[in-house]
Amino acid sequence: MTVKPTLQGAGLGFRRELIPALKAGVPSAIDFFEIAPENWIDLGGSYARDLRAFTERHTFVCHGLSLSLGGLAPLDEMLLKQIKVFMASHQISLYTEHLSYCSDDGHLYDLLPIPFTEEAVNYVAGRIRRAQDILERRIAVENASYYVAAPLAELSEVEFIHAVLAEADCDLHLDVNNVYVNSVNHGFDPVAFLRQMPAERIVYMHMAGHYQEAPDLIIDTHGAAVIEPVWQLLDTAYALLGLAPTLLERDFNIPPLAELAAEVARIAKLQAGYAKAAAAA
Repeated sequence: MTVKPTLQGAGLGFRRELIPALKAGVPSAIDFFEIAPENWIDLGGSYARDLRAFTERHTFVCHGLSLSLGGLAPLDEMLLKQIKVFMASHQISLYTEHLSYCSDDGHLYDLLPIPFTEEAVNYVAGRIRRAQDILERRIAVENASYYVAAPLAELSEVEFIHAVLAEADCDLHLDVNNVYVNSVNHGFDPVAFLRQMPAERIVYMHMAGHYQEAPDLIIDTHGAAVIEPVWQLLDTAYALLGLAPTLLERDFNIPPLAELAAEVARIAKLQAGYAKAAAAA
């Protein structure tokens, strides 16, 4: 069996709509793919065969959608056990999830903010530790976009993220677009936010497009091309925090593969510039 390389470089979300084009040839800019394991675990037939063909030849990451780390419902340990088997079967080493919640009595089909409190830190960190115990690996949690600040906040978002990472002893999945979205929606400096992120815990990054509903309201849709301010913020993130594998998310209004590959190539070009500067230093 082919030994897949360590996760690095620039990646693209693996969408079923893109499979025919990817079968014709994976663009050279794409170093890895990302999938939501919930969407593939129980899938059979041609899609399962297609996924196997790609995971045998390419590096993949799992990015969860429904673990609901901040939710009140019991942690879905059965799902975690299924994810563990799935990752082993496809030789996937990294699993990340959102630092948010998406369930109560049932699935809410949205990612909602966790209150920034000490109690929530303890609660969420405990659930992350349990998830890591079941998966038998460190996971990374992603800073989430949100539209209404959770009530009763005792901490800033930065303080909350630091506290959860420290208490759970997990890694950070830094979503650069989410930083930008929140900075517009909640009126803060995104560069100042990045400066306060723990570089030593960042193992993965996301880039995505969004929808500008109003001058002070952005909806994180993953349904459009990345805009220039977000590209500039990724450049700043690399400068301040160092390089990390970075993936382009596109979940809706999916354009031809060539258009997505051009955005992935832009990530790769930014990375190459910093790698070259570091080598010359």
